[in-house]
Amino acid sequence: MPALRYPVATSRPHDRPRMCRFSHEGALVASRLLFDISQVDLNAVAVSSEVVARLNPQAGDMRHLDHVVWFNEDRSEALGIKRVQPDEFWVAGHIPGRPLLPGVMMIEACAQLCSVQFKIKLSMDAFLGFVRCDEVVFRGQVVPGDTFLMLSKQISTTRRRFESAVQAIVDDKLVFEAKITGMAM
Repeated sequence: MPALRYPVATSRPHDRPRMCRFSHEGALVASRLLFDISQVDLNAVAVSSEVVARLNPQAGDMRHLDHVVWFNEDRSEALGIKRVQPDEFWVAGHIPGRPLLPGVMMIEACAQLCSVQFKIKLSMDAFLGFVRCDEVVFRGQVVPGDTFLMLSKQISTTRRRFESAVQAIVDDKLVFEAKITGMAM
């Protein structure tokens, strides 16, 4: 498996770091990333697919988080991976001849990352339901063969509820962002 590429942050006075270039290729990102991932080993596994399967109830065609790559120290930031496969159930019907990962699946994949993040951060095993999805922006296409790198940054957390900002990157480009709210049921 080839190594994943990562962005390099540059400093800007009067502003938080802007993610503007990717190493080696020099491609530009359309917006700021939630946090700097330039020092993260994107080939690492912080939470395996087996543990994801135990933490999240989604299975089969509805499982959209392969594994978690990284957490920061307080678990408020996380990176996860979904490898988009050519045999997924939506490929044949969601734009025949030009398969595009449906936006709702992008939201679901990021929601699954947020769920694992919340459960690990709070050491809980409750069922989580998603109650809101706000500020959704689709910035690019995701197709079979892509690696969908998801970033999650918790905005607020209580024992029953969380709100997270999420983003996703494919091939050096920001393709999706949203705010997701979940609640223990």
